[in-house]
Amino acid sequence: MLNTTRWPYPRIIAHRGGGTVAPENTLVALRVAASLGFGGVEFDVKLARFGVPVLMHDDTLDRTTDGRGPVVERDAAELRGLDAGIWFANEFAGEHVPTFDAAANLCRSLGLWANVEIKPDADNPEETGRIVAGLAARYWKDASPAPLLSSFAEGALAAAREAAPELPRALLVEDPPADWRRRTEALGCRALHCRHDGITATLVEAAHEAGLGILAYTVNDPGRAYVLFEMGVDAIVTDELRDIRADFLTGGGR
Repeated sequence: MLNTTRWPYPRIIAHRGGGTVAPENTLVALRVAASLGFGGVEFDVKLARFGVPVLMHDDTLDRTTDGRGPVVERDAAELRGLDAGIWFANEFAGEHVPTFDAAANLCRSLGLWANVEIKPDADNPEETGRIVAGLAARYWKDASPAPLLSSFAEGALAAAREAAPELPRALLVEDPPADWRRRTEALGCRALHCRHDGITATLVEAAHEAGLGILAYTVNDPGRAYVLFEMGVDAIVTDELRDIRADFLTGGGR
């Protein structure tokens, strides 16, 4: 049974904002998720030039914009001039690379809870963690529930803890390492986020005994989602917003 103290967040979360329905990590993706009834979104934040955080998954612009090269070499104004939608579909042409503050403001206005994944460059994860956490604390001041900061980079999470200890954190892993308890405890994490095919009922039980929520990513098959929730997983992240709908757990999506 779900413990709402351990996991006070939405249980079905839209991956990168709009999953397969809208271009990832854009403002239109957040709007689409909200229009489909989702209460929670996950998106990625990394630093552009001059330490300005923007929504972007990759280190380079090549896959999801009409630009080329490393994100960190472009400032926010240059990124606003790129098209982050046409690669996905013509109807999204002209969509921009959003700044973190624009995404946060939109989430708050739409009533969307956010799982903010910190995506640092390998050479300085602490800077990204510190900046993203500090700004998240400002953008979501007094929000309840607060956003959840997650990352694969433990240095980024440690810096986030120092910058905004009041914000909850989650350690992202693929296959859970044998010492996940030690790592999550050292980082003061509230949750463990695992690739869905590495999750077992034993892991879920152990995580709950440790006081951690457990989230599965990226779950795109409704049958697999059902199995995971039967195991006791607290939440899933999905791309398939029309197959695993926001009302999946109440019967509307099955």
